[in-house]
Amino acid sequence: MDQLLHHLRHLGFTEMESKIMVELARQGSASGYEVAKRLGVSRSNVYATLQRLEQRGFLRCSPGEPAKYSMLKPEEMTRMISDQMHTSLAYVERSMPQSEPEKPVFYNVEGDKNVFENLSRELAAAQHEIVVDVWREEAELLREDLQRAESRGVRLLWSCEGGEGMLDQPLPLPGLPISGAGTGRKFSLVVDRRWCMLGMRGEFCPTQAVVTEHPVMTGLLLSHFAQELVLYELEQDMGRELESRYGRRYADIATRYWSSFSSENEQ
Repeated sequence: MDQLLHHLRHLGFTEMESKIMVELARQGSASGYEVAKRLGVSRSNVYATLQRLEQRGFLRCSPGEPAKYSMLKPEEMTRMISDQMHTSLAYVERSMPQSEPEKPVFYNVEGDKNVFENLSRELAAAQHEIVVDVWREEAELLREDLQRAESRGVRLLWSCEGGEGMLDQPLPLPGLPISGAGTGRKFSLVVDRRWCMLGMRGEFCPTQAVVTEHPVMTGLLLSHFAQELVLYELEQDMGRELESRYGRRYADIATRYWSSFSSENEQ
């Protein structure tokens, strides 16, 4: 009984309306006096509630003295409520004023669970393209989400690092102090060229990421990814020659630009 009354109240009926409806459904039909007596409440409250329910179409009233009230069949009542709710919901959806919600330009996400829940949600919503620049450990965790996206026709562009090639590690920056540098693996993803995540994850550093739809950040990540593709193709064609001319992971080129900074920093 309590559960039934709870659900009736959840559908918008008052406690008095709910009790009267259940009582009438149990009795079949009854006068206002009989309902008030069974519930132990005032007749004036019962009569007012009966009239209100009748006007709303949930009760039938038979002519005579005294008037007898009866409930609709349960399936008729639930169908009526469903139709009314559907009409109201459709009107609200159609008529509610809309404004573009303000989104934070950047926001931080911390912890494995939060980071990968954010990623799964965006990968499931991807429609055109996903650009992925991750290490093998993170690639394995994202494999199923990416496979589902690909099965929907979403184009995947991969860069999966493993610490083996000329391009798999960041260039050394001589003399450049890196605040808060850790031993984490950096990863980035760009979805439909509008949403991106840039983060770090590893055994000895907390999982953290920055999420944004800012076009500058998405543009930078896409540009970085494009440069990686170009360098990868060059490495495949000219790997030994590139290393002999420019050093392991192009360290000689990096030194050319960062050495002056290093000298100034040491003075």
